[in-house]
Amino acid sequence: MRQLKYNQPFNTEAGDIFPDLDITYDTWGVLNKNNDNVIWICHALTASSDAEIWWPGMIGEGLLFDTSRYFIICANILGSCYGTTGPLSINPKTGKPWLHDFPVITVRDVVNVHEILRKHLGINKIHTIIGASIGGYQALEYSIMYPDIIQRLVFIASNSKQSPWAIAFNESQRLSIEADPSFFENDPEGGKKGLKAARSIALLSYRTAFAYNKTQEEDSDDKLVSYKASSYQAYQGDKLVNRFNAWSYYRLTQLSDNHNTGRGRGGIKNALRKVKARTLCVGIKSDILYPVSEQKYVAANIRDAEYSEIDSFYGHDGFLIETETVTEVVRKFWEKSSQ
Repeated sequence: MRQLKYNQPFNTEAGDIFPDLDITYDTWGVLNKNNDNVIWICHALTASSDAEIWWPGMIGEGLLFDTSRYFIICANILGSCYGTTGPLSINPKTGKPWLHDFPVITVRDVVNVHEILRKHLGINKIHTIIGASIGGYQALEYSIMYPDIIQRLVFIASNSKQSPWAIAFNESQRLSIEADPSFFENDPEGGKKGLKAARSIALLSYRTAFAYNKTQEEDSDDKLVSYKASSYQAYQGDKLVNRFNAWSYYRLTQLSDNHNTGRGRGGIKNALRKVKARTLCVGIKSDILYPVSEQKYVAANIRDAEYSEIDSFYGHDGFLIETETVTEVVRKFWEKSSQ
């Protein structure tokens, strides 16, 4: 893990100003002489810059993101809690954590922070930018905002504008956090019960009824309480509480909701026409949070974009689990795009 101290003001899309920024990132491999053998991985909601941990089987010699060929980078996003400036960071004006004072941010703010890091590292071109879910938002926005930098875009299980369906899931999670009184006590440790409940809601959108009915099926007909599915929800909620915080979660779900590539650009179709990168859009057939129609729409409106579909048991989380399939799909795309 490395960190860039950016000692200049950073202006957000909404008009707020950060006096300075911390930008945390991880890299693998070596930058070539042309500074263009770069694979930029954009992480999803609660992940960190350590993509080797949350996307196992993808980074290393001989793997898709081959460290002997590519310089791979993943940067923790603005608003998160893994080193980049976020709600638990110290507000220079008050000397205390930002918490509720942390401003509303957008995907475009995240991309502009990535751009600060790109320039700092001397990267000239990005061979491939790849992201799924909120990572897909970043990858797509980067390709729109800086089209001459991005050569290839791999866009997985994501969309060009947050849907009312996804916003409803996020609002339900924020309501859960707001129902925890400790979230309003300006305590960095507050909001944990609300975050646990929020995670439980989120999981229902990440998987499928089929997956739950298969993996959490009871082996006894005599139970009246203590079901496997109940224990699973509580366990996953506790796991997130132990590694994340309610303030980052709250702000990042808002960031997800305000994702709209068409904002200020004359609509989504006009925005997608700005993409110059060779583009692969990947849908997951069983994904209920980001239905495949959303990836097909992006593919239909980016010049010469390709669409590929993964059939996964795991729903939206399939992009994290089906590494062999993702590897095969992306390698085929690279072979075509290099011709």
